[in-house]
Amino acid sequence: MKASAPIPALFFCLAVMLLGSPAMAQDIPRLSNGLPDFNGIWQTMNEAHWDLETHVARHSVQMREGPINPVPAIPTLRAGAALSVPGSMGVIVGSSKIPYTPDARARKEDNMANWSERDPEVKCYMPGVPRATYMPMPFQIVQSEKDFFIAYTFAGAVRDIYLDDPGPSPVDSWMGWSIGNWEGDTLVVEVTGQSDQTWLDRAGSHHSYQMKVTERYTMLGPNLIDYEATIEDPLVLTEPFTIKMPIYRRMEENPRIMDFRCVEFVEELIYGEARRQPLPR
Repeated sequence: MKASAPIPALFFCLAVMLLGSPAMAQDIPRLSNGLPDFNGIWQTMNEAHWDLETHVARHSVQMREGPINPVPAIPTLRAGAALSVPGSMGVIVGSSKIPYTPDARARKEDNMANWSERDPEVKCYMPGVPRATYMPMPFQIVQSEKDFFIAYTFAGAVRDIYLDDPGPSPVDSWMGWSIGNWEGDTLVVEVTGQSDQTWLDRAGSHHSYQMKVTERYTMLGPNLIDYEATIEDPLVLTEPFTIKMPIYRRMEENPRIMDFRCVEFVEELIYGEARRQPLPR
């Protein structure tokens, strides 16, 4: 009589069988035409919003030289930990740094040192792609057999992903021009025509008007999307790079995105000086 396999070995074999099962791979919601159904409220859970690169925890406000050590500017120092940056291993595939040219790297560092004055997020400008995906607020995908639309919480930003290519972007814009096509169960989106005023994160990661972003949305389960974005920009990068992260479905009862039209929060920042110094009569 043969000896039975050890219990742990049996569990291991069972796990391999289940994970490799075609039935498990098909356990995703689908539309009537068989395409994956991405409809719902989604959100990332990582630190890419603060910095795509590998980084340690730090203060995010502008640094000024003090008598002993560099310290944050006094007006923002009072915010304490509220403006701190959590550490992260980064989301760049195969690297800890964005492959900037030396001049572009110097500009990124200067942007980071002056984040509170320069970041377009501070001024309530729309975040652009891919930054809109990993801001710490949910977004909603509205999809049909022929349409794919994304509405973001921050600044009321929206994207219409054209599944029938209408041609090149007629003009640069904050959220760019998105053309999508299906590669099996993966939605591949090419984004061009973005304003060069958007950033990729709060750490001053910038780009030029020639940036092209190629996104890949792959549903791994009913509540999980694998997201990749490859960024090309010959004016500031030595080579393309790719970021990768999971996106999770919001699971609470009756989830929805709420208004965050942040213009009213920045009126003083944008228009305050004009109010305080009215035009002479």
